[in-house]
Amino acid sequence: MAILERIQASDHEQLLFTRDRDTGLRTIIAIHDTTRGPGLGGIRIREYDSEADAVDDVLRLSQAMSYKNACAGLAFGGAKAVILGPLPADRRAAFLAMGRIVEGLAGRYVATEDMGMAEADIAVLNEVTEFAVGRSREAGGSGDPSPHTALGVFVGMRATVRAAGLGDGMRGLSVAVQGCGKVGLGLIGHLIDAGARVIAADTDTDGVAEARELGAEIVNADQILAAEVDVLAPCAIGGVLNEATIPTLRCRAVAGGANNQLATEADADRLAARGIVYAPDFVINAGGVINVGDELAPGGYSPERVRGRVMDIEQTLAEIFGESRESRQNTAGIAVARAQGLLRGR
Repeated sequence: MAILERIQASDHEQLLFTRDRDTGLRTIIAIHDTTRGPGLGGIRIREYDSEADAVDDVLRLSQAMSYKNACAGLAFGGAKAVILGPLPADRRAAFLAMGRIVEGLAGRYVATEDMGMAEADIAVLNEVTEFAVGRSREAGGSGDPSPHTALGVFVGMRATVRAAGLGDGMRGLSVAVQGCGKVGLGLIGHLIDAGARVIAADTDTDGVAEARELGAEIVNADQILAAEVDVLAPCAIGGVLNEATIPTLRCRAVAGGANNQLATEADADRLAARGIVYAPDFVINAGGVINVGDELAPGGYSPERVRGRVMDIEQTLAEIFGESRESRQNTAGIAVARAQGLLRGR
């Protein structure tokens, strides 16, 4: 499918390819929808196998940001940027160039942190554009968003286990966490504190070591998806729930922090057919964007307001699960319809 046809098929407003002459920086920015406000979404640094793979990723991620921001009740649309790795050797110069690209969009895109970035990179962006959020608390920003993402996944998991008939809390339940990055580790901490048994895996040895210190049992990365547990929590790469992996799952529910967990729309039906309750990823993992987006709220950032909105994820998911039971439609479709209705002002 030609690029313009793909943009039309996914209902995107804009797809921008940019190359900075001085640094060699190569970027793709996708703006999906600005009905509710400027498109808010992270900048992801990644080496792709092909340009087509990068386009697919940025289109899917930006659409998910529209849905995520809408379901979280935020006055933002959805957008995403990818930097085609490797990042130029002069990191500061690269992010100054990225900041100028964002500034050139005149507020249609508000950038924040994603894979491969840090708070310091946001500070560099802010030297040349106001349209970047996620600054450190010391710089007057909202700080690291990952604890808020982890908290949102945890409270969303509580709604998920209730929907799966697993009780009203996490104590005594078993959870497999795929990915021991910031979000995965934060989630493991909440789960251990709540009395759950946690199995974890990652290819990163440092993350695995931290997970073990928190009290998680460690298994090989290629075993985690098929672990026999109550809940599977994908907190790493996307597309892990697919035609090949879903038949191997041995869990009652899926609730994790990764983006785009389903490889295709059909995978939501595959999970439902197996009786596995699925928490739509763009609903349960919205804590981070709730946090960074609050920097632009009237009066500035409010930790109390952020925490309240993150805690609301549990109720939003409970409503989605309830509607799914009544309509007998899969939860992913219910969540997408909910988001699309909000984007259209319904």
